[in-house]
Amino acid sequence: MRVPGPVKPQGDHMDFGLNFFPVMEPGRKSARDYYDETLRLSRLAEERGFEHVQTVEHYGSGYGGYSPDPVTLLTAVAAVTDRIRITTGAVIPAFTHPLKLAGKLAMLDNLSGGRLDVGFGRGFLPDEFDWFGVPMAESRERFDEGIEACRRLWSEENVVFSGKFSSFGPVTLQPRTVQQPHPPIFVASATSPESCAAAGTAGYHLQVVPSVTSREQLSEMLAAYREAWAAAGHAEGGARIQIKYTCYVAEDGGHALALAERFETNYIEQMTGAIAAWATTRSAAYPGYEGFIDKVKQYDFEKSLRQNKVFAGTPEAVAEQVATIGEWFGTDLCVSLQFSPGYQDFEDSHRALTLFADRVMPRFRH
Repeated sequence: MRVPGPVKPQGDHMDFGLNFFPVMEPGRKSARDYYDETLRLSRLAEERGFEHVQTVEHYGSGYGGYSPDPVTLLTAVAAVTDRIRITTGAVIPAFTHPLKLAGKLAMLDNLSGGRLDVGFGRGFLPDEFDWFGVPMAESRERFDEGIEACRRLWSEENVVFSGKFSSFGPVTLQPRTVQQPHPPIFVASATSPESCAAAGTAGYHLQVVPSVTSREQLSEMLAAYREAWAAAGHAEGGARIQIKYTCYVAEDGGHALALAERFETNYIEQMTGAIAAWATTRSAAYPGYEGFIDKVKQYDFEKSLRQNKVFAGTPEAVAEQVATIGEWFGTDLCVSLQFSPGYQDFEDSHRALTLFADRVMPRFRH
């Protein structure tokens, strides 16, 4: 049995995790090579004291398509590590029956020795909803129902569930989760203070991505979450917030910045293709998303760097960026970093992770 990594209140202490989001065309790097590099970097992250490894769920494009099942990839990560936490960032309940999803995640909790954190997301790509035959208008209800069904299956026996989209039972899920009453639950939120507040009220943890929102809006989201958590009477200091960035670090700051501009541009190109359907899609469940393409087309790397939406430069420059986002958003964060963006060479990713661990992380470990 592997030893689970700690789940600790973060308080005045910033933690760091490792995030994988495969954004590349198959001709640039094979899936086999990508998975091999993911496992190698995950082992290195554990050796260097990172808190978690996480990955996404996407389908059918260069925008995350190498990770159609986070549970499969994270099971492989769990098999080659001992302590680091294993995190879905996130699974999409709308695309999987809750009995199957809860069962797969319970297996992963057991295989990892109780190291699983479960992040749930709504999904936002019209093509993916079309491919699964799921109306986007149902995404919020399916999201809420899926989380509730999984939570009950993990924590109760003889579950009888009667929802709008699935009904089953009585059933007692096997295997039972190692973590009781269930693994920590995270909710991924893109732009909504209301969804952040709902997560805080429910006692769920939070995953956010600064690249898709403004500093002011993200501050509002986090404030709503923290206030709702406290108002609901949950344990002080118990809320866990994961905030996600890509990170490029090199002794030669110019080299790091060149990599950053190249692979952030690649990200935008792949994302533009994945969201193309928003040009003709309208959904009351996703207000404002019809303007998503225009917003992405206005991307400016230098502006993104100035706004600290991407970390890039020497270790000292990146440490200053991390300190700044701590001042903006709080030091009770776990900063989840992608060191292997796009089809970047493994050597550059390995060096960035190592330099960050050796020369940036110690500054924030009190």
